[in-house]
Amino acid sequence: MSDHVPEHLNGTTNLSMAGGPRDDALRFEEPPKLKGRKRFLQGLQRISSSPSLARMGRVPSSTYRTGGKASMSCVSLASSSSAYGHTYGNPSQSSVGFSTAPTSVVTTPGPENQTFDFRSRVRIIGQTVSGQTAQTPLTAPLPPEVRTGPKEVQYGNGSEVAVINRDYFSKPILNVVSRRKLRNIDFWGEMPDEIKVHIFRFLKPWEIVRCSAVSKAWHKMCFDGQLWTNIDTHEYYRDIPSASLVRIMTAAGPFVRDLNLRGCAQLWERWNTHGQAISDACQNLEYFSLEGCRIDRGSVHSFLLDNTRLVHINFCGVQAITNLELRTIAHRCPHLESLNVSWCTHMDTKGLHKIVQGCSKLKEIKASETRGWTEKDFILELFKRNTLERLVVSHSDIDDEALQLLFHGSNPEIDPLTDKAIVPPRRFRHLNFSRCNLLTDKGIKCLSHNVPQLAGLQVSHIISLTDDAFQHLFEGTPLLTHLDMEEIDDVTNSTLQTLSQSPCAPILQHLNISYCESLGDTGMLYIMRYCKSLRTVDMDNTRVSDLVLTEAAASVRKRDFRQSVAFSEALDCYGNIPRTPPKVALHLTVYDCQNVTWTGIREIMSRNTEPNRSKIIGLKCFYGYQDTVNEHMKRVRSGRLDSAMRLERKWAEYMIATEEAGAGGAGARRRRRRAREAAMVHADEEEGGPRGGRRRARNDESDFRNPRIENIEDDESWTRNDYAN
Repeated sequence: MSDHVPEHLNGTTNLSMAGGPRDDALRFEEPPKLKGRKRFLQGLQRISSSPSLARMGRVPSSTYRTGGKASMSCVSLASSSSAYGHTYGNPSQSSVGFSTAPTSVVTTPGPENQTFDFRSRVRIIGQTVSGQTAQTPLTAPLPPEVRTGPKEVQYGNGSEVAVINRDYFSKPILNVVSRRKLRNIDFWGEMPDEIKVHIFRFLKPWEIVRCSAVSKAWHKMCFDGQLWTNIDTHEYYRDIPSASLVRIMTAAGPFVRDLNLRGCAQLWERWNTHGQAISDACQNLEYFSLEGCRIDRGSVHSFLLDNTRLVHINFCGVQAITNLELRTIAHRCPHLESLNVSWCTHMDTKGLHKIVQGCSKLKEIKASETRGWTEKDFILELFKRNTLERLVVSHSDIDDEALQLLFHGSNPEIDPLTDKAIVPPRRFRHLNFSRCNLLTDKGIKCLSHNVPQLAGLQVSHIISLTDDAFQHLFEGTPLLTHLDMEEIDDVTNSTLQTLSQSPCAPILQHLNISYCESLGDTGMLYIMRYCKSLRTVDMDNTRVSDLVLTEAAASVRKRDFRQSVAFSEALDCYGNIPRTPPKVALHLTVYDCQNVTWTGIREIMSRNTEPNRSKIIGLKCFYGYQDTVNEHMKRVRSGRLDSAMRLERKWAEYMIATEEAGAGGAGARRRRRRAREAAMVHADEEEGGPRGGRRRARNDESDFRNPRIENIEDDESWTRNDYAN
């Protein structure tokens, strides 16, 4: 075992090995006794040096678990006769201050007469004996293969203790490497132009115009033609200056396909100076709209000459349009499909005749308030072409004879059995004859069994029509979804009953019978019962009552039930249908309906608050009830059904108290007082309920504080203030 000790550590001293304390020995005070966590850490530090001797051939203590790392850089070579050393052969002796494992061999020399408390944790290195420095080194370094720190060591000269250059605990955990300074990267500058253009496409047009003021590079990119393939100014025509709009059209001209300048009145002065430049730049237009614009005839003529690919043209309300411009369209735009020249007072059907002859693909003509619809040549040309699908001639001078030529032609063959003209069916899908006061039942009858694809018919404000005009019309229009019969006084409930039994009843979606004062519950009950796809019903100033509202509520409830059964497979883990905000499936308008009372309104509100409803009814009613209906609808749409039911209950109590207050006899004052209290409670509920149990402070002008209201039911101003927000 002594062969493993370095040569320079062999015994060279003649110090006496006899034990016994000396008078001149250095004495130490006993350290304080540690407790708790510090004592535990002291024990870990005391036993941490024993495994480091495993590779030196020494046998560690049998009670110590080997395999750990040493935390000491040297081991003691003290003699076994030292006061704090321990004999290898007597392991039963315990040490309080040091490890019990043997740390030196029996023959290892050590200083004699070392006297201090063996429990002391201080070890004397290089102590003098009788004034002489001990020549025997008292410590030795750990072998390199055991050492956990750096292997580079530096030994001193003679008997000096080896010193380790770098200790394990002084070594940094990580070697801090100086990071290379990264260069500043200009992401926007190095980005490809295609990606920049794609980013700008997510912005609104007015936002792109604002971004153009950032820099010259942004200004150039914001007016790139790839961003302006579709210029639609109907949302921002009031905010964009004319100079920016002209620059956009001239810069993006070759890329523009859809140009909508609806309402851009600020371009009036720019057309004279930049009109030719704009028309030269925009030569690939397909959709062109100048509705409501003030423009000179020269600019319009230039646009029409340069753009031969036009498909849709909208010149509604442009006073510069004449028959000359229509002839230019007929010669330069062979692909035209839609033309809107409504309210163009300087043209007539002569120009439209040229367009019908030159544009073989024409499908839509909107020519409201135009003249010349009684010309036979033009009407016969429309009959021969038979390409129109939409015809809007409201406020025009069309009459019964023109309609007969349009749908039957000249001298058609008559079927002797049915007494109907044998002609090819027309392709019309939408017809608008509103306010054509020259039409009668004879002209409308021409539509029967000649327009099988008709989906929309508007014959409002034709006061000469009766039930005879619609008796056979609904039988030959199985695809009818929109019907407008507003303000036709002579139409009765028999027309509605015929409509409810016609082939188009299951798909009818929009019905307008406002101001038809002869219509009432007898016809509308059939409509609500058999027309299952209704979405909008306008019944202003009619004789309908609460029965129609009740039937409408029941019909929508049945639709909702069928849909719930159809989607019953989409249940959650609790067996319930996933909760989604309800949608308005039916819009009812009952303004000025004298037979509609608050009871019918409450029926609609009550049906809307039923649980698990996905379809509800939207209602427009008497202005005195409308604020309550709107608040109730808002709570239902937001899912606050309890709050909506409370509002409905408070409103019903208020209406009952109001009716009682209007009755005469004994107790009138008490009933009026109850009516005022119910009105205040209902008003608080509309505003979100009372705060802190008290009613909110009201305006001094409120009629609730007027104790001299004699007849609440006849006081319209009181009712208006009661339901105002």
